Amino acid sequence: MVGVFIAHLIFALVVLGMTLGLVAYLILLERKTAAWIQDRIGPNRVGPRGLLQPLADGVKFILKEEFVPANADRILFLLAPIIIIAPALCGFAVIPWGGVLAAGAGLPHWLGGWTFPQNFHVMVANPQIGVLFVIVMASLSVYGVVLGGWASGSKYSFLGGLRATAQMISYEIPLVLSLLSVAVVAGTLRLEPIIVGQASYFSTVGFLPAWNVFIQPTAFVLFVTCIFAEANRTPFDLAECEQELVGGYHTEYSSMKFAMFFLAEYSAMITGAAVAVALFLGGWHLPWIDQLIYRGPQPAVTGWAGIILKFIVFWGKVILFLFFYMWVRWTLPRFRFDQLMNLAWRGLIPLSLGTFILAAVFVYLRREGILADRVWLLLGNIGLLAGAIVFNYMFPSPTSNRRTPVRHSRYNPAPPAGSTQTVAPV
Repeated sequence: MVGVFIAHLIFALVVLGMTLGLVAYLILLERKTAAWIQDRIGPNRVGPRGLLQPLADGVKFILKEEFVPANADRILFLLAPIIIIAPALCGFAVIPWGGVLAAGAGLPHWLGGWTFPQNFHVMVANPQIGVLFVIVMASLSVYGVVLGGWASGSKYSFLGGLRATAQMISYEIPLVLSLLSVAVVAGTLRLEPIIVGQASYFSTVGFLPAWNVFIQPTAFVLFVTCIFAEANRTPFDLAECEQELVGGYHTEYSSMKFAMFFLAEYSAMITGAAVAVALFLGGWHLPWIDQLIYRGPQPAVTGWAGIILKFIVFWGKVILFLFFYMWVRWTLPRFRFDQLMNLAWRGLIPLSLGTFILAAVFVYLRREGILADRVWLLLGNIGLLAGAIVFNYMFPSPTSNRRTPVRHSRYNPAPPAGSTQTVAPV
């Protein structure tokens, strides 16, 4: 048992090191993606093709002057970056990165040749409440943002903290309901069995993998939208809106304290992407190729070759999802704050409640033997999503996208009937 504990500890250090290294180069990937979308070159001066730019940025942050505002709460001001980055890094503990290593598999001789006495789960921890652990870690990040905004003693930071509080609390509700919809259908809160349940195909549509994104697409759309909002990513980055709040809750931070806020944001992105891959995108399941390699369903317990293959597949999906994060940032404009809250309370929360009820009804009907095939849950989700779109079209929000009359503007809306207002000619 001591050897297994040491193995889990070493694996935790490996994942943590990979994550911190990936965070540094995600910033470079973000800048390269922005340059690609905007038809520019991007960073290309430090090192070959700009690959050493993250190291230069890290040195710059370390050498920057440490600054604490005179009217700041010094203790909370210093604690806020730590509080925001800790939950983002703790979320990796319950992610199943590569299935289960079979008992008896040994390490190479140059690593001591130690043999695993039991099946080794390729994850840091395997609690019974994995999904709830992810939810708790996501909700704890709001404290770092709030404390950073309040302790700075700046009105811009304070307004950014207030916005972040309202935004995160609002979007946590559909986030939780979308995750619980998957957990209810899977019948477990552990992430590893949820991935194993996706390593198969629809019985009626044999070529379509039984990933939860195809079984519960509405829950997937809700989850993706909410993790964008929870990570304060565009188009939901109202807490750090530079046109209004200078820099938001981290306006008064400098040096490595400022860098820790960025590390927390990108760590939260990696955690959100890993959870999305595990719960909705099949985890380490390799569709269609598994039929050629294993001549059947991809097994959960494998040797070293299978573990390495699953690890590569899982991280490949995570990196593709991170690229999707960046693509959205440099494609969509930012919401207004009233639109942001309106989307959560009038749109996502009712839709997530419907998704959760639909999942519960399906589980009941499956237990009674009425509906056994998961394709019925897919059809129900499509119907629910279509109904929400039609309802929003027929009953739009009276406060969304209203246009303000501006004199002498060609974008001035037509005046109401009986009004003496004139419309400027085009």
